[in-house]
Amino acid sequence: MRTTLLTIHTIAILAFARISIAQTTDTTKHSPWTHTVVANLNVSEASYTNWSAGGENALAYTALLTGKSEDNPVSATWTNTYKFAFGQARLGDHGLRKTDDEMSIQSLFKYKLDSLVNPYAAATFISQFAPGYVYDAHDSATQVSKFFDPAYFTESIGALYQPSKIFKTRLGAALREIITSQFTNYADDPSTPQIESTRVEAGLESVSELTWPIDDNLLISSKLEFFAPLKHFDQIVTRSESGIAAKITKVVVVNLNALILNDPTVTPRTQVKQTLSIGVTYTIL
Repeated sequence: MRTTLLTIHTIAILAFARISIAQTTDTTKHSPWTHTVVANLNVSEASYTNWSAGGENALAYTALLTGKSEDNPVSATWTNTYKFAFGQARLGDHGLRKTDDEMSIQSLFKYKLDSLVNPYAAATFISQFAPGYVYDAHDSATQVSKFFDPAYFTESIGALYQPSKIFKTRLGAALREIITSQFTNYADDPSTPQIESTRVEAGLESVSELTWPIDDNLLISSKLEFFAPLKHFDQIVTRSESGIAAKITKVVVVNLNALILNDPTVTPRTQVKQTLSIGVTYTIL
């Protein structure tokens, strides 16, 4: 099953790549695709030598790449968004430790019916680049994840409601797959005697997105996702991500982001990640 799923997703990604290449390499016709790619880099450093007030040397960085590719003909809209983030920090003699790590890709196809409600098909992928560790009180590290382990795929079809340019929400039937190799606890079903490395669940998915440009220098964004598996309807997976981006100058931006994740298949506790950063931003496309 795991091999079959990987093959299906690989074929889908290669098909999309082939379409994108065909669109961008044709120099005789104007491409219907519009692309936006933004890179962001945040770096901080502190060093002490014979500092009587105390303090530890510190180094931290976060690199972020976000993008959007959209084809918007008369009858349909195909939008692809992606986010790649990675960050590390070193405090004193502890060595580099991961502070941010995300691979996220979403593809959304909407067929236009000349109304506020339109049919859609969507696919999302979420995983990470590097191994992840948790540290105990004695600073001992235990690995809990690695590249593509776990990896989350969700495909859905349904109806999309978009009353304005800044807000849209959709509801549909969905299929959610969790793929693991070494860290099977993310996919294993504890109610069965065998250990599963892959979990496939059918259910309902709801996704609401708000992108609100207050002005040219301030952007508020929010995304709320729900997945309710049909077999375990009481174990709803919730993911909420919100952010504020304030442009100080053309290239200097302050970002405040919060991610709240409630996934009963992983832990009964609510997971929270908050980041505040100021760094250099460059629009590539």
